[in-house]
Amino acid sequence: MPTSSADHTEPAAVASPQPTPALRGRRQFMGAMFLMATSAIGPGFITQTTLFTDQLMAAFAFAILASVVVDIVIQLNVWRVVGVSGRRAQDLANSVVPGAGYLLAFLDVLGGLIFNIGNIAGTSLGLNAIFGLDVRVGGAISALVAIGIFLVRQAGVAMDRVVILLGFVMIGLTTWVAITTSPPVGDALLQSVAPETVDLLVITTLIGGTVGGYIVYAGAHRLVDNGVKGERYVRQITRSSIIGVAITAVMRVLLFLAILGVVAGGAKLDALNPPASAFQIALGDTGKIVFGVIMWSAAITSVIGASYTSTSFLKVLGSWVGRWERWVVCGFIVVSATIFLILGTTPVNLLVFAGAFNALILPVGLGFLLWVAARRQDLLGGYKYPRWLIVAGALAWALTVYLGYSVIDLSLETLF
Repeated sequence: MPTSSADHTEPAAVASPQPTPALRGRRQFMGAMFLMATSAIGPGFITQTTLFTDQLMAAFAFAILASVVVDIVIQLNVWRVVGVSGRRAQDLANSVVPGAGYLLAFLDVLGGLIFNIGNIAGTSLGLNAIFGLDVRVGGAISALVAIGIFLVRQAGVAMDRVVILLGFVMIGLTTWVAITTSPPVGDALLQSVAPETVDLLVITTLIGGTVGGYIVYAGAHRLVDNGVKGERYVRQITRSSIIGVAITAVMRVLLFLAILGVVAGGAKLDALNPPASAFQIALGDTGKIVFGVIMWSAAITSVIGASYTSTSFLKVLGSWVGRWERWVVCGFIVVSATIFLILGTTPVNLLVFAGAFNALILPVGLGFLLWVAARRQDLLGGYKYPRWLIVAGALAWALTVYLGYSVIDLSLETLF
């Protein structure tokens, strides 16, 4: 994230020598990739993967594979349109239909706020498992840590380094647990292409949790803040968007295998906290601490991603948001933490509504970006968008519409 208003000005960008595309690939794209991935890997991601593994066993491998294919298509389109145009999703939406960008920004910020309350709750569960801290104390400490990251002098660099470091921590620890539980890898590989059970709702839920709401724009908007713009970066944008999804997929697969090794042996998970019980069964008392580290890492990086990306949508309100960006981000975290502290527990009903918002936001924003790709070459600097990618994106968009209706129906049933 830029550290001052000067970083947002066009003259500064022109005056500075432009790094080569290869240099940008090494410096700017890595942070965007991990921001996207770690934004997706949150408390809901961990709990969801655990529950679906317990429910479908090895057949869950097919749902993971199917969702990853759709995720890649969606991220390819979002990153390419945003990256080539050099404009954020809400600004592109306003260019297609005046006022549409404000609607998209409202939905994303509201959905991001609701999810961030759950993310703060996740950090408190992590610190409780590690140190036995009261959940309110743990949530408050974690919020202060997130705020501290955005208040350092080079906030953007600090954010990138934190999400990359914690991303590797999560993957490393989960790999260890997966090896320890000795899952039936052969059965999982077989059922990834020939499943005993196919659950479309599980697949669509995974898609919504990985690229729904603000998550799908996290890495792409980071590219805009890093000054990436134009056709010359298409190769790096394409590669980075795929790697970002791959990082999320690797974490999903490792977590799936770790849990599968536990439940395949006949163990019963605690319904109140399935992931924590799985790790404890696998590693004993050490498992509780490992779970806490993974949960806290996943939750705090999601707090960072949700706060940063939600603020990037608020920039549609005017240049003042860019000038005061770090303080707006900190305010977003403070509001999220305050609501969590008032509620005192994981806000289940709010998270149900957040799921519905996720399902709604994804097809709305994706639809505008696909329209830009197909009809508005002027916004892409004359770039000729690949027709095959538009067709694939349209198919993915149709699936997200189904996802939206599915989640809304489930949310209404749960609430009423």
